[in-house]
Amino acid sequence: MAWLLVIVAGMLETGFAVCLKLSHGFTRLWPTVAFCVFALGSFGLLTLSLKKLDVGPAYAVWTGIGAAGTAIYGMIFLGDLVSVLKIISISLVIMGVIGLQLSGSTH
Repeated sequence: MAWLLVIVAGMLETGFAVCLKLSHGFTRLWPTVAFCVFALGSFGLLTLSLKKLDVGPAYAVWTGIGAAGTAIYGMIFLGDLVSVLKIISISLVIMGVIGLQLSGSTH
């Protein structure tokens, strides 16, 4: 259950990162409100998961999902540059996150 919280928190991190861009420096109301909701949800779920998980792997999975998700979202929906190197790099982040998760937790 704790890992499910981390995964959802990572997806919410993608949401708050995208909303941060769309808020244009917190000058647009609804993206700013969405940023706050996603950020509070993401940090809240990560906090709950850390009651059961080691901080290193949990934090790495959370940030990895957020970073990879944000990059992928940007390439698909925001017109960010798509390149082979970027796709390989995102794949490496995902593999690193999986490796850390598979390394196990004693809790």
